[in-house]
Amino acid sequence: MMAAALVAGAALQLQQSALWPLAHYAGLGVSALGCLLLPFAIRRRAFPWRVQAGARLTAYGVLLGLCALIGFAWTGGRAAWFDAERLDPALEGRDVQIVGVMRQMTQSNPMGLRFRLELESATLDRQAVRLPPRIDLGWYRGMAPRSAPTDLGEWDLQKQPQAMAPGERWRMTVRVKAPHGSLNFQGFDYELWLWEQGVQATGYVRAGARDAPPQRLDATLAYPVERWRQRVRERIFAAVPEPGQAALLAALVVGDQSALDQQQWALFRATGVAHWSVFRACTSPCLLGRRAG
Repeated sequence: MMAAALVAGAALQLQQSALWPLAHYAGLGVSALGCLLLPFAIRRRAFPWRVQAGARLTAYGVLLGLCALIGFAWTGGRAAWFDAERLDPALEGRDVQIVGVMRQMTQSNPMGLRFRLELESATLDRQAVRLPPRIDLGWYRGMAPRSAPTDLGEWDLQKQPQAMAPGERWRMTVRVKAPHGSLNFQGFDYELWLWEQGVQATGYVRAGARDAPPQRLDATLAYPVERWRQRVRERIFAAVPEPGQAALLAALVVGDQSALDQQQWALFRATGVAHWSVFRACTSPCLLGRRAG
């Protein structure tokens, strides 16, 4: 019943049209938790357990109400905390210098690399600025505009992406923006997916001739599992000459589906294994680890 009350409180908070300030949720949660723990903080004889049935039902009702308030405050406070770290609109489209640690293995495609960075610091015009702590970035090949896409003189040839691995610390210049989801309610909600991942900004690396080149600073011991997954994936692609087979093996062994092409996905849909509950179960590295154990 207490768990159901917590869920009910969380569901009630989701109906709010706008978030309260974080301090309001914190005060509500602390007050509810304090009232919930008060009988255990005072001598037991001040609250005799042998009471009449009516009083007992009232006590249960108060207990469930306090649990619902805690669920309400926890959900709202978490959302308010996350919203407080959102990207400042004034920083969108600006060249920001950042230092961060790679937290996931890279995703390669014909256009370049995509990766996720855990931010450590950010500066704009040598002044410290605040960016969201976790951002998704692309390092693209080819040409990219500096400011006006219609002016051919503003296009620069980007330096080729370098090899990157989880746990490495990098310094680079990036342009970021707040993620936006599709308005198609039947489609994939990209913005919600990023929110679930704790990502509040996306962007790309500036690596033109007039930009400071991205620099690998050092390697840390962070994210050893992701580093191991990337090494295994690289060995699979080095050992298997056929790209389609290598992509399928990488998906099954380390759970990386990024290299699967459209024909493979069409085959999975036709055979019924493209459904997330089936394919994700087959490609889950955690499940594969349990099987191997």
